[in-house]
Amino acid sequence: MSGFTPRALLDPDAFRHNLAQVRRYAPTSRVWAVIKANAYGHGAEWAAAVLNAAEGFAVARTDEGARLRRAGASRPILVLEGPVDTDELEAAVELDLTLALHRWGQVELLPAVVRGRLPKVWIKVDTGMHRLGFPPERVPAVLDHLIGSGVPIAGLLTHLANADVPEDPRSAEQCEQLRRLAGAARWPLSIGNSAGLIAVPAARSDWVRPGIMLYGVSPFATGTGADLGLVPVMTLQGRLIAIQQLRRGAAVGYGGTYICPEDMPVGVVNVGYGDGYPRHAVPGTPVLIAGRRVPLIGRVSMDMIHVDLRPCPQAAVGELATLWGSGLPVEEVAACAGTIPYELLCRVAPRVRLEVRSSGPAPSAP
Repeated sequence: MSGFTPRALLDPDAFRHNLAQVRRYAPTSRVWAVIKANAYGHGAEWAAAVLNAAEGFAVARTDEGARLRRAGASRPILVLEGPVDTDELEAAVELDLTLALHRWGQVELLPAVVRGRLPKVWIKVDTGMHRLGFPPERVPAVLDHLIGSGVPIAGLLTHLANADVPEDPRSAEQCEQLRRLAGAARWPLSIGNSAGLIAVPAARSDWVRPGIMLYGVSPFATGTGADLGLVPVMTLQGRLIAIQQLRRGAAVGYGGTYICPEDMPVGVVNVGYGDGYPRHAVPGTPVLIAGRRVPLIGRVSMDMIHVDLRPCPQAAVGELATLWGSGLPVEEVAACAGTIPYELLCRVAPRVRLEVRSSGPAPSAP
């Protein structure tokens, strides 16, 4: 019954290879493997089990950390948004979660609920992202208050706003600002995200926080993960479920936006925006069938897409169709949809079957 169900193949060997690449770029750093948002759509519990060689895991929210603990994860878990209220703080203390504090209201929560148990905290500093974090000038007072309260401080962290543009000097400036705040106390620092630890040497701090590169995807606006020695962890696949032999002038799909320029075979693949395929993918977006690229035509439907089978006339009903992953970079598909690979991976729908399948040894790093 499940033979034609769309599936996302998950490759644990690729995951481990990509973690090794992180260590190649930042050999002296410890690693928070970022597995927030259900590990970018790959399954948080599975990701934690495969990436158990990382020194810790980073998630966005307390409930994500709780989910990992329930699954048996014993590594340190950093909650990047910190606690929202006393209930979350109590849960974090009970589960031994490490918290990033980014506003004074979170600091004020601590003495009210810990009852003698103090969570380990990182202080998030706003060095230029202007999203979360204490202004640099307030950090000394925050540190003094927490030290006076006996709260164990793990270090200082910040988030780079422009690391995906390697030539932007602001990334190095953000790193230097955080290092100055560490001062004589030499607090441990956590700076590098995927783009930062690859392109900004100063971001290869005591702890780095790789996200998208662990999944085999480039963090930069151009190029692919393969250019960086990375291997895609997810390959999204459907099946060719119908082939229509259409005449020249036939209109295809909703709105008839594609008109056949000649007599031609048109395939129907059983993946659509209801599965997480991007609704706004433009005609010409590549799909891989029988090892050959064929272009998307017409509008994306909820459950199906049309493809031009002229480049692959031997294709038959039941043929596997790869929407992205091995052989077809998700970066390319994202560009065709006017979005970023992060969104495509995170939006894979629950009805897509996740299937673990090892690919064997990954290729050597370039």
